[in-house]
Amino acid sequence: METTPLRAKILDTIIRKSTLKQKVFDNSFAAFNTLKETLLEMASEMDDELDGKLDRRVRLEYRDRGKFEAQLQVANDILIFQMHTDVFEFEDGHPIWQNPYVAADRENSYCGLVNIYNFLSDSFKFNRNADEGYLIGRIFINRERRYFVEGKQQTSMRAADFGCGELDRDALIPILESAIDFALNFDLLMPPYEENKRVTVDQFNTKMDNSKFVTGKRLGYDFDIEDI
Repeated sequence: METTPLRAKILDTIIRKSTLKQKVFDNSFAAFNTLKETLLEMASEMDDELDGKLDRRVRLEYRDRGKFEAQLQVANDILIFQMHTDVFEFEDGHPIWQNPYVAADRENSYCGLVNIYNFLSDSFKFNRNADEGYLIGRIFINRERRYFVEGKQQTSMRAADFGCGELDRDALIPILESAIDFALNFDLLMPPYEENKRVTVDQFNTKMDNSKFVTGKRLGYDFDIEDI
């Protein structure tokens, strides 16, 4: 059977896009492993610096949660870093399309993604599975390991600067420090009275189980993305 022009185009697209996306994934995975190593080093260094200065129950602790997740506990906060296994493109209105690096070659815009979430450590300690966490940052990595960051207090490499630098250990440190700083100053607010004025018998029925009561730093309040 003769190959039609459309079939030739389909085959070419499969080859081109699969090769591109595999390269993006490989670079993202390598960058995520560097992130894990950097987190472990930072946790060890800062924990040593805090030694003798506060209660030993308050500490920084790194935990590897598998190939695509890592966790850093900082006092009463937990930061979870999660690498998505897919490769993404951006919507038409995203500022990335104003970037000259992307304008020069559209394939530069395809990115892997690392999400940064903030939870309360007690949510995990007491198995409060309904508690809320918050997405406080996102790291995007492309086929050339170029990157940019969106998120709370993240200013080290915005979309306008995409293409200016590679995501290595030195680039990761300010990203991680900004995430830690935001989490520590993102305090738990008392939920509005109206949100909690009624409870059910079931909520008190089984050994006063804490997991029945939902907690989140901004439970009942808006969590704005004004600086993303």
